[in-house]
Amino acid sequence: MVTNSPPARHSAAAASWQQQLAEAIRDPVQLLAELGLEPALLGDAAAVARAQAQFPLRVPRAFVARMRRGDPRDPLLRQVLPLALEQAAVPGFGGDPLGEAAARRAPGLLQKYAGRALLMTTSACAVHCRYCFRRDHDYAQDQASGESGRWEQALARVAADPSIEELILSGGDPLSLGNARLAELVHRVQDMGHVKRLRLHTRTPIVLPARVDQGLLTLLSGAAAQVLVVVHANHAAEIDAEVAGALAALRGTGATLLNQSVLLAGVNDATEALAELSLRLFEAGTLPYYLHLLDPVGGVAHFDVSEARARQLLRELNARLPGYLVPRLVREIAGRPGKTPVSSS
Repeated sequence: MVTNSPPARHSAAAASWQQQLAEAIRDPVQLLAELGLEPALLGDAAAVARAQAQFPLRVPRAFVARMRRGDPRDPLLRQVLPLALEQAAVPGFGGDPLGEAAARRAPGLLQKYAGRALLMTTSACAVHCRYCFRRDHDYAQDQASGESGRWEQALARVAADPSIEELILSGGDPLSLGNARLAELVHRVQDMGHVKRLRLHTRTPIVLPARVDQGLLTLLSGAAAQVLVVVHANHAAEIDAEVAGALAALRGTGATLLNQSVLLAGVNDATEALAELSLRLFEAGTLPYYLHLLDPVGGVAHFDVSEARARQLLRELNARLPGYLVPRLVREIAGRPGKTPVSSS
């Protein structure tokens, strides 16, 4: 039976974001127990153990607090819970679906598109999303340097290429870095006069809003480059008052806030869910940007939504919302010079 009472909310004021991250739940059985659910929901225990070994559960309690207690279909729970289904071999789903190995220009540096480059700042994330297209990524090749080198080869490559006007900080999640390391990176990029825009791709303000602390806000406010923060929310239930406050604080630095989502079966593959997400984002000062079709990495096929269904959802969203609230439906195809739009027709 579904109840509307969530688990006790973890107070961001009571603990630093680092402490909250250290207290993240890592045991699927514990997560289910805290939500009043039975372990049988996971499926075959041996298969779940393999899934957990390959890509461990990690979810901050601040995110768990937004899940509906007693509801095995809660859209936030579905995004993070390891299942036996992940062990199914499905044709067309495998490693490196976006061809990132071919786009590597230096350890930790990818360049797929003209004028932009992506720096893998870290392998760490505040949450492990089960549909992650880098869940099998070999981050050992991208230790741009590790602790000692600090992105040396990657930054040298960016500094030597005046055509790179935008640097995307990704990972992992760049906000998994502490403010001191992040400041070091930002300051080094700012010394490259040709880098006009700095873009942070991050899910952390959504799953761990306490990360948006004064040190981060001061850093972003003082950045010489134009800053864009691209957050990642898939469902309106992810955006509570604390998250909205974190987004408002980020916007207060002068950063442009955009959101990108992934279309996920059982999470947001309904017009009502997508419309409510766009409205909630806009109320929080964040513009819906991209709605991605699922990247076909191994272990995620149970999240797949057909392109025909995606087109139908896009038509319905266009009929319901003003154009600025309808995210661009796209698919990323390895080797293409940009995201491939998927039209409603």
